[in-house]
Amino acid sequence: MIEHLDGIFERVDFRGKKGIRINYLDTCENFPEHWHSPVEMIRVVQGGYQITGNGKHYLLEEGDIAIIRPGTIHALEAPKNGERVIYLADVEAMRKIADFEMTLTILPDVTVVSGTDEIYKKIQGYLDAVEEEYRLGEPFYETLIYSYIVKVLGILGRYELSRQPENMTETIPSQKHGKILMDVCNYINEHCTEDLTLGQIADLAGFSKYYFTRIFKDFTHDSFYHYLNGKRISYAQQLLVNRDYSVTEVALRSGFSSLPAFIRMFKQWKDCTPTAFRNMYSLDCMNCMKPEKNYKNMSACEKK
Repeated sequence: MIEHLDGIFERVDFRGKKGIRINYLDTCENFPEHWHSPVEMIRVVQGGYQITGNGKHYLLEEGDIAIIRPGTIHALEAPKNGERVIYLADVEAMRKIADFEMTLTILPDVTVVSGTDEIYKKIQGYLDAVEEEYRLGEPFYETLIYSYIVKVLGILGRYELSRQPENMTETIPSQKHGKILMDVCNYINEHCTEDLTLGQIADLAGFSKYYFTRIFKDFTHDSFYHYLNGKRISYAQQLLVNRDYSVTEVALRSGFSSLPAFIRMFKQWKDCTPTAFRNMYSLDCMNCMKPEKNYKNMSACEKK
């Protein structure tokens, strides 16, 4: 079961102070639509698994690995028999790294990697290392685990960038503008709280608004204003955790022109008001205790 669910927001309990959690599941248990801030990775050990992410369905086969981007509304459906490992990692601190934020930008809501993909063995090896460090819990295990997770996401970002031309039409040459678009996204990420417009950013990139709109959508899988608002909402979430700021202050600091506009946009993105989010979100949920020494042998297994 999901331990802490408020509406569709899951407050992940890391059970200590490490921001990492691994669940080994061998029961037939489904999880309803929910979203959370940590990145989620799923490896199917035996049987299959089905993920529904923002309305799209992904059917995982034995051995497949899925990566669910933070903030993605998703549901999980398990077969009657099977085993899978679920990895959850808090990556908020890493968002300050431009390349890391760019990786989360260009990745789809759900990425499925199978044995036929060229990056499969590398990702499988990194996840094996994550499980081993988590199981042993030796000094600096958290640092090592995060290094493997960053490698997984970095490889995925590079792989997704290399695959983009296969999905693009000849009339939208995003490939040759990839460096410019990455710089533009980094600029938006750093200045999202400012009064940015489509015209300003298109001029910054050196394109017309019409052309920029097309190649930006192909590159990020998102429209300019939806992307910008998403960054502002992510920034607002971080501020809401700090109760020294009023909701109005959070709205203005996050780039919204008024409190009503902020509340309306926040509800569209998170299905709750900023105040409700603040009340249900606790820093205590980011704490986790020392990992279990043998998580595969827990009674009834750790639940998601």
